[in-house]
Amino acid sequence: MDVDLIETPRKSHRVPCMDFRIFLFLIVATALETCGDAIVRVGIGQSAWMPRCGLFLLGAILLFGYGFSVNLAPIEFGRVVGLYIATLFVMWQFTNLVVFGGLPGTPVLLGGSLIVAGGLIVTFWQ
Repeated sequence: MDVDLIETPRKSHRVPCMDFRIFLFLIVATALETCGDAIVRVGIGQSAWMPRCGLFLLGAILLFGYGFSVNLAPIEFGRVVGLYIATLFVMWQFTNLVVFGGLPGTPVLLGGSLIVAGGLIVTFWQ
């Protein structure tokens, strides 16, 4: 993982700065994963075999793209896994809203805030 330490202008302590490309990679990977899964889920609900097979194929392609991209990423996955899980949670909620029209309830929002906070701690605590 490309984490550089930069000096802040007003303070003398150093803070970690993650390469923006890594965050962009995480967005793409989680989008492929959540959208692929959502499309497969929509396909399961189809009764006609042609739309069902087409949705399964599209979902499989997206899920393959997710797996392929994660394994070719030029980052140490163990160091960025916390941020990946946090990003995945947010992307799941976005996909659930867009594809299925589901709004997260209070338990999901509260638990999700803990997931995101934990992901940030795992990624940036030094």
